[in-house]
Amino acid sequence: MKIFRGYHHPELAPQCALTIGNFDGVHRGHQAMLALLKNEARRRGVPSCAISFEPHPRDYFAAVARKPELAPARIATLRDKLTELENCGIDQCVILPFNAKLAAQSPEAFIADVLVSGLGARYVLVGDDFHFGAQRAGDYALLDAAGKRLGFDVARMNSYVSIHAPGGANLETLSPPPDEFYFPEGKSFKPELIFDEISPAHTRPAGQALPGAQGTRVSSSAVREALSRGDMNRVAALLGRPYSISGHVVHGRKLGRELGFRTINLRFAHWKPAASGIFAVLVHGLGDLALPGVANLGIRPSLNPNDVNGGRVLLETHCLDWPASLGPEGAYGKIIRVELLHKLHDELKYDSLDSLTTGIAKDCADARAFFAQAARVPPAALHTQTSRQTARDRI
Repeated sequence: MKIFRGYHHPELAPQCALTIGNFDGVHRGHQAMLALLKNEARRRGVPSCAISFEPHPRDYFAAVARKPELAPARIATLRDKLTELENCGIDQCVILPFNAKLAAQSPEAFIADVLVSGLGARYVLVGDDFHFGAQRAGDYALLDAAGKRLGFDVARMNSYVSIHAPGGANLETLSPPPDEFYFPEGKSFKPELIFDEISPAHTRPAGQALPGAQGTRVSSSAVREALSRGDMNRVAALLGRPYSISGHVVHGRKLGRELGFRTINLRFAHWKPAASGIFAVLVHGLGDLALPGVANLGIRPSLNPNDVNGGRVLLETHCLDWPASLGPEGAYGKIIRVELLHKLHDELKYDSLDSLTTGIAKDCADARAFFAQAARVPPAALHTQTSRQTARDRI
């Protein structure tokens, strides 16, 4: 996938099929939309393109208002968002800097300058709650009218819903039926329910839910809420994969090795992560196999705020069995991915290094117990790739 900051680049494709969004988390709803976008791009013979923003628009407006509490908790770093967009098969991604100029741009100017002149849009796919431009004045109707006038197709995709059925079954659909998708050609597409780990006895025709089933709209807000509760199974169901954070291993204070628990550190670039606390994790990128570990995501309240990473959000991970082949310094500079599988507890403030050491030892024991009970430690030659079927496999 090609990545561009802004849209004034000669390497950009002259035409494309595109969608617009923040894509925080790239959850299953996003994946369904991106799958549809890919199909429409292929049908038109143009590359697929995702437009996103950095910072998040709500981050920008929170800063302008000097009300940081209005900023949304961040699910994913920019690196992880781009990785997942690439995994979805998107050809190019355009990151627009969300600043005062963009915030003040009228919907009509955004269409003319960005979508048409800048990116050569042939097809634009948006969600059912899509608004854009200054004061969020632009909506689907305005965009559709502009498409008819300027020569690009516009389509809208309704919400993606995860249904919790009796007996613990999970299934997904696009809601409300029957008008899941509308195409400019006047055609409609009504996908069958997308089933996830359910028995044939649970099968129902498209658009029909199980008796007693309850649905949850799949959204970044739902992912944030599940992360705030530490419900990592629910997070994985909403994302279609285990929640993970990736990045370069950076140097820290190296206190962990003094305490007997060597850690590898990743910086989480945003100040307000959606998740925090102590987790049982799997670490990818230090060798051929994923390594079980225990990790702290947060600001480490027991440490001196003046240390080398003081005040920064860090993901500090202790591998339960450190590979001898790496040596004491072998992880620095590597790009790793850490899957957060199970939350053990919130961050705690310890009153001494001795109590901190005792707490870490207990966390390690609890993480080992989790892996033993869940049989999650991967055997030789097994890589932990989620096998959950997602909408992008079926649409």
